[in-house]
Amino acid sequence: MHPANRLEYRGDIEGMRAIAVLLVVIGHASIGWFSGGYAGVDVFFVISGFLITSLLTKELSSTGKISIRQFYARRALRLLPASTVVLLATLVASWSWLSPLRFADTVQDIVASAFYFINFRLAEIGTDYLASDDPPSPVQHFWSLAVEEQFYVFWPVLILLATLWSRRRGHVRFGPLAVILGTLTVGSLALSWLVTHQNAPWAYFGTHTRAWELGLGALVALGAPKLVRLPRVAAELAAWVGLGAIITSALMYDEFTAFPGIAALLPVGGAALLIAAGCRSSSAGRVLSIPPLRVLGKLSYGWYLWHWPLLIVVPAAFDLSPSPVVNLVLVGIALVLAQISLVAVENPIRHLATLRRRPGRGIGLGLSLSSSTAAVALGMAILLPPGGMPGLLTADAPRFMPPEAMGGLPTIISLPEPGAGPAAKPMPSMVSLIEQGLKTQNLPSNLDPPIAKAAKDMPILYSNGCHLGLNSSSLPNGCFFGDLPSPTTVVLFGDSHAAQWFPTLLVLAAQQEWRLVSLTKSSCGPADVAVFEKGLNRVYTECQQWRAKALARIAELRPALVLVSALFDSRNPVPATSDPGAAWVEGWKRSFVSLQGSAEHVAMMVDTPYRSTNGPDCAAGNPTRLTACIQSTSGALWEPVRRANVAKLAESLGVVVIDPIPWMCLNSKCPIVIRNVLVYRDNHHISQPFARLVAPMLEASLPSLAP
Repeated sequence: MHPANRLEYRGDIEGMRAIAVLLVVIGHASIGWFSGGYAGVDVFFVISGFLITSLLTKELSSTGKISIRQFYARRALRLLPASTVVLLATLVASWSWLSPLRFADTVQDIVASAFYFINFRLAEIGTDYLASDDPPSPVQHFWSLAVEEQFYVFWPVLILLATLWSRRRGHVRFGPLAVILGTLTVGSLALSWLVTHQNAPWAYFGTHTRAWELGLGALVALGAPKLVRLPRVAAELAAWVGLGAIITSALMYDEFTAFPGIAALLPVGGAALLIAAGCRSSSAGRVLSIPPLRVLGKLSYGWYLWHWPLLIVVPAAFDLSPSPVVNLVLVGIALVLAQISLVAVENPIRHLATLRRRPGRGIGLGLSLSSSTAAVALGMAILLPPGGMPGLLTADAPRFMPPEAMGGLPTIISLPEPGAGPAAKPMPSMVSLIEQGLKTQNLPSNLDPPIAKAAKDMPILYSNGCHLGLNSSSLPNGCFFGDLPSPTTVVLFGDSHAAQWFPTLLVLAAQQEWRLVSLTKSSCGPADVAVFEKGLNRVYTECQQWRAKALARIAELRPALVLVSALFDSRNPVPATSDPGAAWVEGWKRSFVSLQGSAEHVAMMVDTPYRSTNGPDCAAGNPTRLTACIQSTSGALWEPVRRANVAKLAESLGVVVIDPIPWMCLNSKCPIVIRNVLVYRDNHHISQPFARLVAPMLEASLPSLAP
């Protein structure tokens, strides 16, 4: 008997689907110990590669051909009805409950999901370091469906081409196909390993780095005629080892695992072993075939579709703090919705005779569903934008006033007494602006920057290549600003939290006739400490290389002043140490000493508060209730102990310490709008207009620079 006949229904594979979706859902819901639950997606890829290849090779063996139209019609009828319902429901929910900014992003994501290229969009966004803290898209999970469909664009055609010679002689041989597929699978695995360590987002979401997982499942399908004759002992061993590998990956892996890469071999290889053993049958397969798992397996597609939008949108809609209990309720509701969509949408449409017998109609329906979803999404964005976008000026939102109209901004602030810790006390006029901001309810019509443009309101350093991304380690040429012939050189040195002060220094450079030099790099602070960079899934060697070059450049420049700043994040030094806080302080000390040997003065801008919500997003969602966006400084300072210890160290070394919090907060409360200026462009970078607004405060905090 041809093994394909035994694969029309396999209860063990249905059970594998259940295990895979459980791992994904539990991982996303942060329930239990499955921090690597994302590996469930890899199991789905192997299952899909096996089942689809089995279906295609069976058709080719029995008829001598593959109906491409029928294949795509089946895919459309299987996937698109349910996904369309979920996308449209998510669209309406996002319009109703998410902020206008998040809704605009969601519309783009839904269009990308409807046409199965959301993985490319997510990969591109993921390479943007500044977007790494943005809230996840409610349809982000559609990336895996996009990868599968992109794979199946060429897979049936490749099968036909690889078997063309043998079919002409009346007997289909799959040997050449296995060789081609094996080569492509190995190549894709090599790419996955390489790209994972070079560009983690593209490795995770890319079809080229995931194709090997579907390819391995397809190879198992091609080997099914021989696998059916596996010795029982071998089948038993393979099955339990495979199941153990899947569970182990879910337990051992976490967000810091370099994934997919070589690490994906554990769940992918485990899934392949389990499926291969099932061709012969095993006790593990019988366990997976128990009715509860088979039922859950049938609901796996719908549950996968529904669970993520609920986890993302519902907490935002009802102002809930995500917790295991809340998430458990939400994924339970998602399971109910999966059952409803299976009975009311998936099965009726998939089994409709008029569509199954006419593949053209099935393909037409699929195209109509995708096009209609995109059209509705774009139409809602254009014709029915979410209410509450800023537009009307009200009495408590004053229009812009130039500094001279309000008597000028303060140019003198009190500096801290030696040993008193970082401080910067603004004069009353700035205090009054902050007080007014804390009372302001309505967004001004002339908000600067406008809400819709806030996310892109970045210093010119980003567009001209002076601020380096994660993968760069070479110092850029140029990056000199202000009065270029000036004998007074000022250097800005640090990560993106240093770069956010570039507009401030640029104002002062123009006023004081300085030559301003920028040396900044994403996620790379001045402290001489090696770290693991999550965005790269490895040790951030580019940072160490760049920092050494930057310090050497500063030594050559012999500047009058170096201003340093950095985000005090929670990364631990590499190699690990029992006292990471002390290691950070020592790293800062080495850098301070090096800088003091190169510059006349060194100043440190300690970190700004880290908002619990995205600033522009909160303002857009509360345009007539801005007080809802007030951020308390309590809990807003990352690593406050290390922040204080480094500031104390800096003072002891004679480094000028500047704390910008009094320029943006009063009585531990920080408004989102001061005057007509939006303070933040995201949740932890200040906007350019605000950076320019506080230029007088920074000027008064800095030591006098003699020409």
